[in-house]
Amino acid sequence: MMARLREVSLPSGLRRAAGTLHATLAAIWNRWQAYERIEARGLALLSAWLSPEQRAQFEKSNRFDVIGSESGKRYRICYGTSTNVYEVDGRDRIVVGWCFRPVGCLVAGDVMLAQKIALETNERETLMVAQPFPSTLPPRASHRPVG
Repeated sequence: MMARLREVSLPSGLRRAAGTLHATLAAIWNRWQAYERIEARGLALLSAWLSPEQRAQFEKSNRFDVIGSESGKRYRICYGTSTNVYEVDGRDRIVVGWCFRPVGCLVAGDVMLAQKIALETNERETLMVAQPFPSTLPPRASHRPVG
């Protein structure tokens, strides 16, 4: 190994390493840009499905409330893809968290839209597959959407 290192001049070795590093960083940047475009499309679709009140909530706090189709309970959907749905009582306190999401690798906007539709159209079936989590976990609304 050492003999091989001696055969490569330092400047050409550094040039190759710099070229490899540049190509790696360019690939990472391109993937990030593609992700941002997909995330922006997901958020645009979500926004199109939100009521004006829900859209205002989301723009202000990265979360919005929905009303369950059967119970009339209020649920708060925070920006995210898991552990981001909370049942809220009449005094705006979190009662319990609910973890459920569609299958697949989806961006937050798409997951949140599926959660909204599920609770507003088939709350009982949705909660049958959802996993509860303690209300002591902090809400995820502090996470900012990309873009």
